[in-house]
Amino acid sequence: MAAPTLDAVLTGLAQDEATGSLRVGKEGTVYYDHGRVSYVECAATPGVEGLLGASGRISANGVRHARQEAGPGGDGGALLVDRGVLSRGELEFCVLSATLDAAFFLVASSKTVRTRFREGEAHWLGVHWFFDVPGLLRECARRRARLERAWPSAELDARPVTPLRRIPGSHALLTRLQWELLLAADSSATPVELARRLGRPAYSTLLAVRELAAAGLVVTAETAALPKRTPKPPAPREEPQRTGSGLPQVNADATDVNLLLRLRDALEAL
Repeated sequence: MAAPTLDAVLTGLAQDEATGSLRVGKEGTVYYDHGRVSYVECAATPGVEGLLGASGRISANGVRHARQEAGPGGDGGALLVDRGVLSRGELEFCVLSATLDAAFFLVASSKTVRTRFREGEAHWLGVHWFFDVPGLLRECARRRARLERAWPSAELDARPVTPLRRIPGSHALLTRLQWELLLAADSSATPVELARRLGRPAYSTLLAVRELAAAGLVVTAETAALPKRTPKPPAPREEPQRTGSGLPQVNADATDVNLLLRLRDALEAL
C-alpha cells in the first residue's frame, strides 16, 4: 500500500487533536499541540536557532546551553526572553518565520513519505505560536503561486546563483535582500545555502533569486545560451538617485559586480 500524502497525514493529526512530533523521513519534523501546529523544522531551511545565530543575537554555544537547561518538555523560548536575549515579540516573529519557511519546503518536497508520530514530544523552544493545518497548507500554496508569478521555472531553485558580471541598466528599485544576494552570490552557493549564509529565510531568498532572474540580473539557462558579446565602454557615471528608503537604485549605467564586492569587503573590514 502506498504511503499517504503528507497533506493527508497532517490533516488527520489535526482532526485527532494530536500532541507530539511527526517525523517526516529525514527531511523534517512537525510539532503539534492539541491538533494545531506549533513549530516545523526542515533540513533544507534555517530554524529559529540559525536565524538568531546569524543575526548575532545568540551564539551556537548559547543555543546549546539554553536547550540543555530547558530540557525535554521545557520552554527554552521563555528562558531566552527572561534573560533578555530577545523580546517576546521577536521570539514569536522568529517562530512564525521559521515555521512558514520550513513548512513550505517540507510540503513541497514530500508528497508521499514515510512518517512517524511520537506522542507528547515537544520542541525545546516551547509553544509560542499556533497554526491550523488548513491555513498552513493554503499559505504553502499561495507561496508556490507567488514563485511561479515571479519566474515560472524551478531551474534556479537548486542551482548555484551566478549574478551577471555587469548588471544591465534598470530603473527598478532592488530590495535590501536582492542587493545582499548579488553581493554574496559566488556561483557556488544555491539559494538555500545563501539563505543560511545570510541568516535569511529560505523562501524569501528563493523568491528574491527568481525576481532577480525576471529582472535579468542573474544567469539563467536562457542568458547562458546567448552568444558572448564584447562589452561596450561604460557611459559617464551619474550620481545615484536617492529614494525615501535609502536603498540604491540601478540606473542607466551598468554596475560592475566586482565593484560591489570590493565595497562589501571594505565595509566588513571596518
